Amino acid sequence: MKLTVQGFNWDPGNLRKCAKHGLSREEVEQFFTREISMMADVKHSQEESRFVAYGSNSKERPILVGFTFREIDGQILLRPISARYMHLKEVRKYEKETSKIQK
Repeated sequence: MKLTVQGFNWDPGNLRKCAKHGLSREEVEQFFTREISMMADVKHSQEESRFVAYGSNSKERPILVGFTFREIDGQILLRPISARYMHLKEVRKYEKETSKIQK
């Protein structure tokens, strides 16, 4: 399934959450222009389908972003819920998974 996203859906709450973890709006948006791994976040999908994306920023620092999609005025927007730098355990898992894909 191909989904065309027309932009991002931000509000003061999700901006604040990302900033609390050291990530700016620009850095999160740029993250989605890079190669990422994405999976459903079943644990947090009670009210809406949520996803988690793993990848790295332009400085190759590993990032994890929780997000959903929202349809607003006929446009599909990506709504970041929270973003943070990955913990060491997550980095190791991400590196292991991406090395399997590259082989």
